[in-house]
Amino acid sequence: MQSIQEKLQKIVCDQTLSPQQKARYLSLEAENMLPYPSLDTETTKALATGVLCDLVEGHAPYKPRYVLPDYSVVLTQGSEYLELEAPVDLDEAINCLMIAYHHVPSVTGMPVYIGHLDQLLLPFCEGVTDDQLYRKIKLFWRYLDRTLPDAFMHANIGPQDNPVARAILRVDAELQQIAPNLTFCYDPDISSDAILKQATDNIIACSKPHIANHPLHQAAFDEKGYGIVSCYNALPVAGGAGTLVRLNLKEVALRSTSVTDFLTQKLPYYSGLCFRLIESRMGYLFEQSNFFDSFLVQEGWIDTQRFTAMYGIYGMAEAVNLLQDMQQSNGRYGHDAQANELGYQISQALAQLVGHTPVKHAWRGRAMLHSQAGISSDVDVTPGVRIPYGAEPDPVTHIQALLPHHRYYDSGISEILTLEETIKNNPQALFTLCKGALAAGFREFTANVDSNDLVRVTGYMVRLSDIALYNQQQGSRTNTTVLGAEAAAGTHILERKPRVVSHEISPSYG
Repeated sequence: MQSIQEKLQKIVCDQTLSPQQKARYLSLEAENMLPYPSLDTETTKALATGVLCDLVEGHAPYKPRYVLPDYSVVLTQGSEYLELEAPVDLDEAINCLMIAYHHVPSVTGMPVYIGHLDQLLLPFCEGVTDDQLYRKIKLFWRYLDRTLPDAFMHANIGPQDNPVARAILRVDAELQQIAPNLTFCYDPDISSDAILKQATDNIIACSKPHIANHPLHQAAFDEKGYGIVSCYNALPVAGGAGTLVRLNLKEVALRSTSVTDFLTQKLPYYSGLCFRLIESRMGYLFEQSNFFDSFLVQEGWIDTQRFTAMYGIYGMAEAVNLLQDMQQSNGRYGHDAQANELGYQISQALAQLVGHTPVKHAWRGRAMLHSQAGISSDVDVTPGVRIPYGAEPDPVTHIQALLPHHRYYDSGISEILTLEETIKNNPQALFTLCKGALAAGFREFTANVDSNDLVRVTGYMVRLSDIALYNQQQGSRTNTTVLGAEAAAGTHILERKPRVVSHEISPSYG
């Protein structure tokens, strides 16, 4: 009891934390004083030894990890619980959303999805000039960053070229905020080159937005649709993810004796334990927490049947390289055809395991496979299926090496290309690179520019200047700065190798 009190006292007296941040940390400590959801001995051991990871979701899953409300419900019907009438103009629509966000939970304590904003707001834009729209969006954007200061909060726009999407891109480049994160959903049959070019120019300015391959994502979901949330997680709208459990492929490889043993014995075994952990956490959420008795369900913002479970993986690069060593092969992941092919084989095996394993309470009765972007405590292990930091090849080779993985990860996969700052003198090259990657089958295109202050960490945004101040014990008003500082210190994110995009690259990559 004394050690617990000392830990709580340290939080209370931490000069770098705001009162809101202290309250958040205290609540997490309280939750983790509760017993963990019931697990068998084998799964408990895999969790304790780092083969499995629950991504610090807490001992008592009393809310889903990610919630994606259908915000069109409150915009068309209002909310009895919140005593809101349906809005009739743009000001009222934005105000309605601002209120709604404070009642949407997630693993972060803040909303990770704030909607497909252009689709939500366009019906309220009749008679609104472009200048008026820009001013209203700018105030809205500033409000979001100042009152919900968490870089996992995520907005979507596109695929249509429309005034709201353009205004959001303009404001996002201008304000250079860490929040909200942003995805432009690109469809070559719908999106204009002009709106895609504005999006890629924005990447050069502020490392946002993600560019999502809308036809690929759309095919993995249903008519109700999907949203990109948090880092780059694709999930059902009006639902979300009850949990995200991940498997450390590096640790699985370390416990294997050969490639055959890895693929036929160890991967199926630890995958089975991963599903046990998923079902334990989903069971607590659906059967004990009473979350689904909330007004969000009663008013139709969310549907209990549309929550999936995410089966995440990381450490693909280290797993492949370890297995290559067992075969006395020198080729390294991301650079060697044989090593890359082994990686694709592992992704295919994972997709088959996930596709054939029923999961209680999950949308469509199955988990969704996810290439997980990493957390700040991941040391000497690479996020998802990415190429290790500092070992990245040129951008085209980089994309070609990872491209075959993208077909398998319906719930999200993303690489972060780090581009040398000369891209600012050749923005057309980034447009061509992005368009070519999506045409080839990339599910998500994401890039940083080496000289920018605003950069991606694993998928969320952080300002390097904020990290510098945090490291001087000055704290930060944004909740995710501490994660970025930890990642910079422990996971080598600042060692990403900036590469030059050639003037001569082909959209089809030859």
